[in-house]
Amino acid sequence: MSVTPPAAARPVSTWVARALLAVAVIFLLENAKPLMLPVVIAVAFTFVLAAPVRWLRRHGVAEYAGAFVVIASVLAVLALLVSLLAGPAAAWWAKAPATVHQLLESAQRLRHIALGGPPARTSAPAPPPAASAGANAGAGGTDPLTETLATEGYAITRAALGQMLSFTVSASATVFLLYFLLASERWLIARTVEAIPKRRTRALLLSGIRQAQRDIGLFITTMGLVSIGLGIATGIALAAIGFPNAALWATTTAVLTFVPYIGPVLVTLALVVAGAMEWGSGLTMLVPAALFLLLHFIESNFVSPLVMGARLRISPVFVFLSVLFWSWLWGIAGAFVAVPLLLGLRAVSQRSRRLRLVRIYLDADADESASFPNLLGRARRDVAPRHVEPVSRDGSGPA
Repeated sequence: MSVTPPAAARPVSTWVARALLAVAVIFLLENAKPLMLPVVIAVAFTFVLAAPVRWLRRHGVAEYAGAFVVIASVLAVLALLVSLLAGPAAAWWAKAPATVHQLLESAQRLRHIALGGPPARTSAPAPPPAASAGANAGAGGTDPLTETLATEGYAITRAALGQMLSFTVSASATVFLLYFLLASERWLIARTVEAIPKRRTRALLLSGIRQAQRDIGLFITTMGLVSIGLGIATGIALAAIGFPNAALWATTTAVLTFVPYIGPVLVTLALVVAGAMEWGSGLTMLVPAALFLLLHFIESNFVSPLVMGARLRISPVFVFLSVLFWSWLWGIAGAFVAVPLLLGLRAVSQRSRRLRLVRIYLDADADESASFPNLLGRARRDVAPRHVEPVSRDGSGPA
């Protein structure tokens, strides 16, 4: 004989099941990163590049040919940028270890001064590895430091080659999938809507897809243009003060500032290191980072609110949480797709009654919330007073 659980226990078990399902989905997304990340990136860029493919189709170009032309144009621009910036980036990267060593020594000296002790002595520059190896070999001994560096260098090289191979495979899969999605975008949407039996559900699905396409495409395009403008302004400002490799830093700024909150922090730290590499460890090394922060302040407080408009505004709290979550889950690539995924979730929540609470939290254009006294007063007004009839003293009935 089955025993029916009490009504109070059923909601608890439901919430426990939902929590376990959410944890399982998070672990699935983490382990499925090599499969899911190319799909998500390809879908996000489909929303941006579908408009040029449709324009070419209206002018007589077949969709498969238009998709090829659009993707080839984007890849050509990326290849041109990489070829122009590869030399300055390699030169800057070669000087980075020595600069980091100088910064650590400067920080050590400042720490000794702050603690009231004498300044720490600067260590003498280490001899070149080849000279050290030759001296040790001439002495008939083996340098343990050389062996350690060789072993670690081999491990780092092997890890770098593995990451490069993984990136190449993922990038190739993303490009091929993007081509197929652009070439068959209209066919895929038509077949998906056709599979829904109810007409109202079809209309909701089609309007949700179109809104997600418009919002995500508009966000990526607008945010990309704003980031490019900020990168150009940063490059011009750095060139005006005589900072080398201004084009490299303009490109780096344009790419990283596409990621909200985390990107500007990375650019600031990189400019501090670059300033130390070029101008030493004095206060002048902070000038490039200070210029970027000034330009970023103008962009985030005046330019972006004006350009983005009310349509793309989302609650900053949930934008930050989304960036944190997806960057933790998928790294820097997850940070790039965090806001587009949030826009897609908002488009879905606007058409589902079950997700009404999600829509309320994500919507940054909602009216200002009422004060707590007003909310409590409204709640008291909503509850009608209960009429209690008086009873007799013996409790037998009405008085």
